[in-house]
Parts: sequence; structure tokens; C-alpha cells
Amino acid sequence: MTSLVRHITIDCSDAYRLGTFWASVLDGSLASDDLPGDPEATVTAAGSALLFVTVPDGKTVKNRVHVDLQPQDRSRDEEVERLLALGASLVADHRRADGTGWVTLADIEGNEFCVERSASERNG
Repeated sequence: MTSLVRHITIDCSDAYRLGTFWASVLDGSLASDDLPGDPEATVTAAGSALLFVTVPDGKTVKNRVHVDLQPQDRSRDEEVERLLALGASLVADHRRADGTGWVTLADIEGNEFCVERSASERNG
């Protein structure tokens, strides 16, 4: 075996705050030693780990890497509504009349991510 991805690291202005947002998105949890004001926060959830690192630079351009979410227990549209209620914002709506497509959202610091159709919607 060569290497495994341990976690995906995301630069941000407030690691704990953004980590808390993503823990809610992924129904995950912050590491027990992560506290407000810490320079790093780790979110673990089923199948993923995200590391948020506070940096002095602000986000200025489109992400080169982003997360694609696939809801497990609700539809794409229900998940989009849930994420908007958590504080995400709509970037672009790529849903099509036939039910295909995705929605691009931004987290509370402007990092883009997409919400795809659930497995049941794909198999439907």
C-alpha cells in the first residue's frame, strides 16, 4: 500500500467556527480537544475527516478542490434546505427539470461545495 488520505485540510479564518458548521453538515463531531480560538479543528464523520486550519489570508478566488455531498437519508432538495438553514449560501443551482443536476453552495466562510442527488434518487 502507498498512501491514504488522512483528512482534507481547509484553510479558514476561524477553525473552530467552521469546524462546528461542517460537523453539523456531516453529522460528525469535533475532536474532544478542539476549543474556540484554537488554530486547528478536526471534524470526523462517517467516511471522512476534515481538518480546518486558521490562516491569516482571506479566501479570494474559487476553490480548486471542493466537497461533493450525497445525502443518505433525505433528498437532495431537502438536504439543500437543511444546509441553507445551517448558514450555507446558494452559489449556483444546476438542478434540471428531469430531477438530475446538483446545487452549489458555500459554507459560512465562502468555500464552495456541491449537493448531489441521493442514492435513492439516482436509482429511482
